Amino acid sequence: MAALGLLPLSAAVPASAVPASAPAIVPAAGPAAAPRVPTPAEARTDAYLEAVRERPGRLDAFFRSMPKGGELHNHLSGAVSTEYLIRLAAEDGLCVQTATMTAVPPPCGPGTRPAADARTDRAFRDALIRAWSMQDFPPGGNGHDHFFDTFGKFGEVTWRHRGKLLASFADEVAEQNQSYLETMVSPASDGAKKLADAVGWDADLAALHRKLTDGGRLDALVKEAVKEADDGDAEFRRAARCGTERERPSCGLTVRWISQVSRGSSPERVFTQIALGLRLAERDDRFVAVNLVQPEDWDSSLQNYSLQMRMIAYLRGVYPRAHVTLHAGELWPGLVKPEDLSFHIAEAVGVARTDRVGHGVDLVHENDWQGTARAMAARETAVEVPFTSNAQILGVRGAEHPFETYRAYGVPVVLATDDPGVSRIDITHEYGYAARTYGLSYPELKDLARASLEYAFVPGASLWRGNPTAEGYRTVPACRGERPGTPIRSTSCRRLVEGSGKAALEWRQEAAFAAFEAAHANPVR
Repeated sequence: MAALGLLPLSAAVPASAVPASAPAIVPAAGPAAAPRVPTPAEARTDAYLEAVRERPGRLDAFFRSMPKGGELHNHLSGAVSTEYLIRLAAEDGLCVQTATMTAVPPPCGPGTRPAADARTDRAFRDALIRAWSMQDFPPGGNGHDHFFDTFGKFGEVTWRHRGKLLASFADEVAEQNQSYLETMVSPASDGAKKLADAVGWDADLAALHRKLTDGGRLDALVKEAVKEADDGDAEFRRAARCGTERERPSCGLTVRWISQVSRGSSPERVFTQIALGLRLAERDDRFVAVNLVQPEDWDSSLQNYSLQMRMIAYLRGVYPRAHVTLHAGELWPGLVKPEDLSFHIAEAVGVARTDRVGHGVDLVHENDWQGTARAMAARETAVEVPFTSNAQILGVRGAEHPFETYRAYGVPVVLATDDPGVSRIDITHEYGYAARTYGLSYPELKDLARASLEYAFVPGASLWRGNPTAEGYRTVPACRGERPGTPIRSTSCRRLVEGSGKAALEWRQEAAFAAFEAAHANPVR
């Protein structure tokens, strides 16, 4: 199989890349790319991978220790382990409604019991884990509803402890050899609702934005969100013991926030949250983007989808330095009407001009999906792929998933976890799934990891030139002749790496790759 991003854009797309029910594939147009030639170190590491494919323990260790770049698509509340959420609930003295297994504030009245009971009652603890995650969920059950219902059940726990949640999840990310994390939260959520309700709806988006900003009301929300972030950072530093001799791995991770927008809310609330998130991203460098969350198939989400894309398009003009990544195409036949499958990714790309697409599962069911795929490739609009989430929520896996179609069209692809705590998986699992299911080689997996930093919302120039997905990962002229990851010799390359957050992370990852490949250079015994 050709390496990621190196299949010529003019090549025919393999039929196996698309479900049998999909429309006929039209070859993508574009210049041919040179084939990916593995380095000797990559070839030796690939040989090691091939030798351990049927040895689960060795294979898991390989993927766990492999440098995996950045984690770009996850929701903090659903990212931490369920066991940790139960521990926090007990520490906060919360109660659990036994009929629904929902965490509620104390005191624990009739029909509830203390969450702390889970410390000693194994059956109660196991029931909580099943209610708050996909643990033991039957294959034939309604995974979609159970998955999304978990957030309401543990929500009373998660809103209280942004910093502790981050310390827990960031430890996991760092321990799996990732160096960068973008995670989603809802800044100033209550304040945004109150402001939106006070202002009301106005179909004139410019007028609506003026109403939000009049009297400094939107700026007051920004200050509220900054205060939340400050408090969360302080809690994080305490929990992770940063700056002490016992600091946790999370202290060394680069972390940025993405502002969530509840797409199922009223139009005025959605607009207000988008405006807040974009304004925040331009004023506080801890925040980088906005994203629409909640099920894309809800009636309100479907009814207002095109309007929300227009909202983003307008607000992107007001806040051009902020980024956007959108859940789009997290749909499948049978979940919604055929007409609702026909345009979501296309509008996210063409109207909202999103920088990345989250999920993008229904690609081949959209009108002119080939044109959308070509546009994504040309604009380098990456798609974030969480395999397990797509299988649990939509039942889409293997050849039905458009993973290979995106790659064949030259669309940048990054692997992600979505809600690893709810799904009971981690990024190592997703890399292993990709390798086993699609027969990926080590160079292909390496380029997936590279893409996760290349398409991260990290400021600064890239180490790579051109379109690395289509043309391969070649260093920019400033670093010509350098071997990425080794001591820098030239002044121009040193200036680039020291002056760019993105190039610095990419150079650091190349050093990690070199060490990883050296550790897997010997034949398997």
